[in-house]
Amino acid sequence: MKKICLVFVLCLCFHSLIGQNGNDISIGKIDSFDSKILNEKRKIWIHVPDGNYQDLSKTKKYPVLYLLDGNSHFYSVVGMIRQLSSSNRNTVLPKMIVVGIPNTNRTRDLSPTKGKHYNGDSATTNSGGGDKFMSFIENELIPYIDSNYPTESYRTFVGHSLGGLTVMNTLINNPELFKSYVAIDPSMWWNNKNLLKKIKNTKLDKRYNGRTLFLGIANTAGMDTLSVQRDTTYKTRHLRTILELNSFLKNKDNLNYLSYEWKYYEEESHASVPLITTYDALRYIFNFYQLDIDEQDLIDPEKDILNKIKNHYQRISKEYGREIIPEHYFIENLAHQLVDKKQLEKAERFFIYNTTNYPKNPYLYNRLGDFYINVGNIKKAVENYKKSFSLDENSYSRDKIKVLQK
Repeated sequence: MKKICLVFVLCLCFHSLIGQNGNDISIGKIDSFDSKILNEKRKIWIHVPDGNYQDLSKTKKYPVLYLLDGNSHFYSVVGMIRQLSSSNRNTVLPKMIVVGIPNTNRTRDLSPTKGKHYNGDSATTNSGGGDKFMSFIENELIPYIDSNYPTESYRTFVGHSLGGLTVMNTLINNPELFKSYVAIDPSMWWNNKNLLKKIKNTKLDKRYNGRTLFLGIANTAGMDTLSVQRDTTYKTRHLRTILELNSFLKNKDNLNYLSYEWKYYEEESHASVPLITTYDALRYIFNFYQLDIDEQDLIDPEKDILNKIKNHYQRISKEYGREIIPEHYFIENLAHQLVDKKQLEKAERFFIYNTTNYPKNPYLYNRLGDFYINVGNIKKAVENYKKSFSLDENSYSRDKIKVLQK
């Protein structure tokens, strides 16, 4: 397996990313492997949060965003996620692994059916390899990423233009493969609207339960949408077919299970729309992720902030399909804030909550013991220091116990 560092020297939107090699700024790396399905070596561009490329302990996992036309959109998507998940204390999005999939033969891989010639089009003779390409993603790429990187089961699929067509094709034929889908100005006109016709004859049933789709639409016709829908010329074909798709998807009868949102970007072109659509799509898809805690939560003794946090992580756990608990330093920080604000009963619950979530962490029993020292409960302090010592004989609790039991 050949792995080559991908180092990009960036001056603008990636200024906040952590430098790793002298004066260079690394946002990811290039990995590659031989695909038996496609019969070719495929390169993939990988970004893992905090540079945890070798962290296979499974203790810290990340959702995965699979990005078509990876060589075109990798830079902006990684920077966007980094900004919204960690920069300036942002927690709007979770930290994510980004898998950029560069092209070898774009038309072949991103067209689900053989293309036909239209006026102004030059459909290649080897189009229609979309099913084989998706087999590569499902049976080779995803298992490879899951085996070599610390992944959550939550996967997002993002594609633009023909890539958007591939996203829609996957949603309709294999909705379970990804949790959320982002189709950016998809080429629904392809092959005389073949896929669009299939979608309109598909019942969005229980297979789509828990799935999310965001559709971004650019103004590619230079006229209002009502005029576009009345027009029959080649100029409006691209936009007209996307509006036809949207008309079907937003019908309430089709949304019993699929969560759907769309946006028309009147000021954006086909080339400019990916950036803003991806931003809006990720905000919509992960609207469950951000936890808002205000000053009133901390100072009002009637506000059950701990229950608010538990409910929040129960929602995340449901979306991720496994139990997710808050990082212990997050809970400890809130506990100390509550101590500072004299909310001692609430603070105690937070310190105890940490030991419940991480029962084998001696550090957290020391912190709980320290809390009991501060409130004058020597008996409970000793109990927690002893628990810490039982987990780690090198813990500083040994000296604390000696002093308190004199």
